Amino acid sequence: GGYPPAVTEREEVRIVARNRKAKFDYELSERFEAGLVLVGSEVKSLREGRAQLEDAYAKMRNGEVWLLQAHIPEYEKATIETHDPKRPRKLLLRRQEIRKLKTKLDERGLTLIPLSLYFKGPYAKVEVALAKGKKHFDKRESLRASEDRREMQRATRRRR
Repeated sequence: GGYPPAVTEREEVRIVARNRKAKFDYELSERFEAGLVLVGSEVKSLREGRAQLEDAYAKMRNGEVWLLQAHIPEYEKATIETHDPKRPRKLLLRRQEIRKLKTKLDERGLTLIPLSLYFKGPYAKVEVALAKGKKHFDKRESLRASEDRREMQRATRRRR
């Protein structure tokens, strides 16, 4: 399952990529919607629904937030101008959001993880969340919890 971004009725949201491992590997807290600084061939590649967020994360550098290791494959129909699929991409956030993130990221053990990449109207957006890495036993715990939930759903379905 995914986590659709908060959106108004009139703006169409088309999800391009989700980070499915995020919920499993991290304890997610606060979420932010950020714009992305992209080059033309990246936008076209995204419009074709091609991107991967598996190993991606975001970092603060000189008061700016950067998305790192997000994979947007080269646009095949591009002739001259192609882009590096893994290049760092600047995230666009409000000043107060950046300040807030800086404070939180300076705390120990918090990282910024992209959850999904999507188009909101004509704009490419990325939803990032403050995350704390789960320990191995936490992962087992959440696996067990989701298996229990599934088991209960199965049981209630059988009863009907």
